[in-house]
Amino acid sequence: MVDPAVREQGVDLIIASTRRLPADGLDPRIKSLNYLNHILARMEADHAGAHEAVLLNTRGQVAEGTADNLFLVRKGVLLTPPVTDGALEGITRQLILDLAREEDLAAREQSLAPYDLYTADECFLTGTGAELIPVRSIDGRKPRQCPGPVFQRLSRCFRHHIDQHCRKIP
Repeated sequence: MVDPAVREQGVDLIIASTRRLPADGLDPRIKSLNYLNHILARMEADHAGAHEAVLLNTRGQVAEGTADNLFLVRKGVLLTPPVTDGALEGITRQLILDLAREEDLAAREQSLAPYDLYTADECFLTGTGAELIPVRSIDGRKPRQCPGPVFQRLSRCFRHHIDQHCRKIP
């Protein structure tokens, strides 16, 4: 469970020196228990005083977080790395893409470089356990808005979707 204060204020990320294993070594479509690189990247984040780390693929493109997917917003367009760049094809990731389309928000999968993260208008993480978490900084650089309007809109849509489709168990 994510602390409500962290969810409100956002998290700090670093770009890890540890790389995402390439698809020919471990297909990102397979959710396995081989998380060594992710654990090493998370240790890097902890050592740097950050909440989370971003893993790059062997080509230096953004792949994913250690336990979550990553989205950014640039000029009103929602972007996330494609699975071919190492992103896990997560169910929350797909739901956010679907909700964006339902809300007529431009959304697409696109290869991203660290520069794209540094210059984003907004950035956030998604995951089954994390749900949606805004990003406050990446390597000390701050997105223009945290949480931003696209994040806030998608967060409301996500909460509404979960409330409608998932029965709360007392």
